[in-house]
Amino acid sequence: MSIRLPAQDGGFRLHRPCTDPLAPLACGPARSRRFYAAAHVVADPLTACAAGPAAPAGQAVDWEATLAFRHRLWAQGLGVAEAMDTAQRGMGLDWPAAAELIRRSAAEARAVGGRIVCGAGTDQLAPGGGHALPAITAAYEEQLAHVEDCGAGAVLMASRALAATARGPEDYLEVYGELLRQSAGPVVLHWLGQAFDPELAGYWGNTDLDAATEVFLKVIADCPEKVDGIKVSLLDAGREKDIRRRLPPGVRCYTGDDHHYPQLIAGEGAGEPGSDALLGVFDPIAPLAARAGLALDRDDPSGFRELLDPTVALARHLFAPPTRYYKTGVVLLAWLAGYQEHFTMLGGLQSARPLPHLAAAYEQADLLRLFPDPELAEARMRRLLAVYGVVS
Repeated sequence: MSIRLPAQDGGFRLHRPCTDPLAPLACGPARSRRFYAAAHVVADPLTACAAGPAAPAGQAVDWEATLAFRHRLWAQGLGVAEAMDTAQRGMGLDWPAAAELIRRSAAEARAVGGRIVCGAGTDQLAPGGGHALPAITAAYEEQLAHVEDCGAGAVLMASRALAATARGPEDYLEVYGELLRQSAGPVVLHWLGQAFDPELAGYWGNTDLDAATEVFLKVIADCPEKVDGIKVSLLDAGREKDIRRRLPPGVRCYTGDDHHYPQLIAGEGAGEPGSDALLGVFDPIAPLAARAGLALDRDDPSGFRELLDPTVALARHLFAPPTRYYKTGVVLLAWLAGYQEHFTMLGGLQSARPLPHLAAAYEQADLLRLFPDPELAEARMRRLLAVYGVVS
């Protein structure tokens, strides 16, 4: 039986749902690469839309369902990148809630031996500019200390406050240099492009990406022993390859490019080793990402590409402009897959994408056989269509 889905052009198309989903997979981490899925949070549907300055976001998180999803990722051999932008940092999840999320997830990771890294930023500061560099550094220090106290690796996230205050590259070098000197262990540096967050335009003190790249690389070169790796989220495969070639020995490149990840992870032979990965798209495509990692372990790059290349169409759809709203599609797919009981997000972000976009996300994920119970996914998609008055 087919389902009638609304199309971007105002018409409709028929889709015949999958009947042979991927078999369940439980495995250990891949040996040839490090794979982290930046994981979403599950909202409490009764309070999520009220989250904001007057209602702490932590009260709107369904902690049980949120942590259960992380256990699914660990069971498939993936690491968890916690409290990153996929978890709605800066878009519904405030610092107190993020701190609690980090504490809980780090404890769960220890219990099962799962890999985890957590985002440390400056989002406890009031929005807007006007924050002095010492205050920005102190905010970073508070969050970095919390992550490390919880026993997790840290990802130094890009700071809106720093982007608004910094007068030039020297301010970035000062802040990041101080943080690296005092970190307890190696951290991951995250360069998040303005496609994901317009407030980060001109990061590293330059609007010119070539000049910004030089500052980024200098931060690493000044203290390479404190840098585990970098996460590059610019959606620019050529620039990531160039940065990767210029990294000091021992510093990993975790691709954050949700448009070009198969080629960046695979690399180009022995002379061009591939990237590791820390990706938001690994949240919805975790079963295929895990299988792809195992293919690389078998020295089967063709099998790796056969598994991941077909997922790129879904990834590009989810991360289409405005890219920052990709979380809406990620949470939709988690609901359709049966990993949570509702399609509600912090701050009402489930309304950030139009129905035809959501319908296409369902169709593409179904074609990839990502729904463990295709009948459940179809029934839930029909329920969503009915809410919009669409007869399916």
